[in-house]
Amino acid sequence: MAPTTPAERRQQAMRLPPLRDVDAGAIHAFVDALWSESGLARQTLDGYRRDLEGFARWHDGRDGAIADAGRAALFDYLSWRARQGYSPRSNARLLSALRAFYAHRLRRGARQDDPTALLDPPKLPRSLPKALAESQVDALLAAPDVAAPLGLRDRAMLELMYACGLRVSELVGLAATAVNLRQGVLRVSGKGGKERLVPLGEEAQHWLERYLQQSRPALAGKRAHATLFLGAKGEALTRQAFWGLVKRHAAAAGIDPARISPHGLRHSFATHLLNHGADLRVLQMLLGHSSLSTTQIYTLVAREQLKRLHARHHPRG
Repeated sequence: MAPTTPAERRQQAMRLPPLRDVDAGAIHAFVDALWSESGLARQTLDGYRRDLEGFARWHDGRDGAIADAGRAALFDYLSWRARQGYSPRSNARLLSALRAFYAHRLRRGARQDDPTALLDPPKLPRSLPKALAESQVDALLAAPDVAAPLGLRDRAMLELMYACGLRVSELVGLAATAVNLRQGVLRVSGKGGKERLVPLGEEAQHWLERYLQQSRPALAGKRAHATLFLGAKGEALTRQAFWGLVKRHAAAAGIDPARISPHGLRHSFATHLLNHGADLRVLQMLLGHSSLSTTQIYTLVAREQLKRLHARHHPRG
């Protein structure tokens, strides 16, 4: 019986054969070359590494090393993953890793063909970002107990994420030197190491100043930390830790935790700006999107909300 949950799929992956040295070496060389040539973010490189290692463990030398695998092996692996219940989005990410890997082999002259050339990416369902209502955002931001150092930190993080439209990875990875309180701006390092300046806004700046003055020194102790937001023991926060605190405060604010995503405040930032008349190009710069087409998805969210408001309040809706 095929696994149906992520936990079951992880258990099955653990039963695959260990990674062979020849495949580990090829993957390591590829990731190192990709880092030096393209400057991709560490998270992207780690994702490529995990996807390629998963393929290598499944492949297990059935027709040599994965560096020499043919199109049939790749097709069989994608088919196997589909039967195991991996999502189309997950399989599309895997195919991106495989394409980058074999393109690297071609550039080096290590092989003469690209086995991914005729493999079609899975069709991805078009899902709209889930934004909170403005009243829900207000309740979420007010949920932390700001009398406690961790609560004040949480309030500053939530305010900053909503005010600046940050990705979770950008928020937890912020350096203390990225904040310019005098000018009221934040220097954000986004995908691919691209930097952008984002205005803080009065509320976010107020809570950030309080965190820096009252909470961060207590969390840091006598140690010097480069990271802006710290955990209870003075360590840098992880994305998982931030996700946990968002869930906790959402429940306290009366918001169903199942209805909020790690990017919920970023999506809300974008949707609320559009609802209040923001220009799409400005929103693209604030979000750090390389393509305007990525930003345009939020116009669909705003349009859907306007339809619901019309249906609810218009006498002939």
